[in-house]
Amino acid sequence: MTIGNPVINISIFGVFVLITLVITFRASRTNASAADFYAAGRNISGTQNGLAIAGDYLSAASFLGIAGAIAVYGYDGFLYSIGFLVAWLVALLLVAELLRNTARFTMADVLAFRMRQGPVRTAAALSTLTVSLFYLLAQMAGAGGLVTLLLGVSGEAAQALTVVVVGALMIFYVLVGGMRGTTYVQLIKATLLIIGAFVMTVWVLGKYGFNLSSLLGGAADTAAQQATPRDVLSPMGQYGATGTSKLDFVSLGLALVLGTAGLPHVLMRFYTVPTAKDARKSVVWAIWLIGFFYLFSLVIGYGAGALVGADEILAAPGAVNSAAPLLAFELGGTVLLGIIAGVAFATILAVVAGLTITASASFAHDVYNSVIKKGAADGKQEVRVARITSVVIGAVAIGLGILALQAGLNIAFLVALAFAVAASANLPTILYTLFWKRFTTQGALWSIYGGLISCLVLILFSPVVSGGAINPATGKSTSLVQDVDFSWFPLNNPGLVSIPLAFFLGWLGTMLSKEKPDVDKYAELEVRSLTGIGAEKATPH
Repeated sequence: MTIGNPVINISIFGVFVLITLVITFRASRTNASAADFYAAGRNISGTQNGLAIAGDYLSAASFLGIAGAIAVYGYDGFLYSIGFLVAWLVALLLVAELLRNTARFTMADVLAFRMRQGPVRTAAALSTLTVSLFYLLAQMAGAGGLVTLLLGVSGEAAQALTVVVVGALMIFYVLVGGMRGTTYVQLIKATLLIIGAFVMTVWVLGKYGFNLSSLLGGAADTAAQQATPRDVLSPMGQYGATGTSKLDFVSLGLALVLGTAGLPHVLMRFYTVPTAKDARKSVVWAIWLIGFFYLFSLVIGYGAGALVGADEILAAPGAVNSAAPLLAFELGGTVLLGIIAGVAFATILAVVAGLTITASASFAHDVYNSVIKKGAADGKQEVRVARITSVVIGAVAIGLGILALQAGLNIAFLVALAFAVAASANLPTILYTLFWKRFTTQGALWSIYGGLISCLVLILFSPVVSGGAINPATGKSTSLVQDVDFSWFPLNNPGLVSIPLAFFLGWLGTMLSKEKPDVDKYAELEVRSLTGIGAEKATPH
């Protein structure tokens, strides 16, 4: 299946890639130190960083996955938008300012501040790499589905080749541009994405006389005429069939709301601003921008459901993730499709670059320098290791992205799994470190590893990996692994079990620990986190 003109599609695509390449090359000239490569020299203003955070956060899941979920499932699909947005209140109130004051480059800088460096940094790096890989998996699947749709290629080999090419291009951006180049790409991408979503929103509403009720009625009428009729205006259409489905709904909501404050690539953005005040300002800007975007996504999703229909969306190469491009083609033909697809590709590009930098920085700074070299490596050695790591991470993400694309998984759902891992492995340890004086190294390790392992095991034995429902459009299981069923955990998202377990293990590990908490270090951490005394400063250009 192809939509539009592949030549025009790829031409508009190429313009976006060319512009971002130029930006990345120009930014690479200022990468003189580790602080430049990891944190853009801490010279990004609060407003700029708020826009960049929106660019980082509004991923392929936000644009493609949520629009598709609303188009196909209606009311229940909007849960993703609500969860993703409400989560920022946790980040704003509990972590943004405090992390900016206490950390240098990575989340582990905070967690290891008053603990034994080696084991805590290793655990934090492992958690960061896992969350980043899950997130990367979603973005690669989104990129592959999008390009496959635009170029009209068919067959699993062609789709796999598409993911490889897209992945290689993304790795190149990270190697050359560092955090400064990534930030500039995110600024431009967030602006384009919000403008593009606004244009589509106004266009869809215009077709229904700017009457939201008429739009919802049109979506309901179209959904009722599909091969699998759905009531897209009622809650629990996707999650309400059984008691297990309702628990899945709660589990997903919990992971979304608590996950953002534990996402390493979002936390790393707080280190790019000069002061804690700017960190707070950037989150407030991000909340406003993201909030408006999710309101647009509601109209885009229902618009796709009304004008395109769930059957056509599910039959497209990207399945659920094709709703927004298909709607763009329905509204404005080949040109609007090319522009929206180009924006979506820039979205994926910016998010993947941020994720890859975060994962590679965590390995180079926390494992290579702090654990292996005992802090003896200089900035150039660290950056070199970070670049090598980014290639390895990119290669793994390409392989997993091919699997996810061919299974037709909703990328918003895949990102929700990354949120579950972040909320389980990272958030409990961050909160205990910042606010609990008695917290010890053993408590931190039990919390990180307990949350991480329990989350991964439950995902492995859930319907996400095997034994999932059959997609009526493709006749294939929606699981990563086809034709096998070894699932015994009934929920698609493990947050309901793994998040409380991680909090409990952090408390239990501390209670059973023979190690005395470092009260003096906690006092230093508290003063530094609340006042900014001793915080990292911006580096001059």
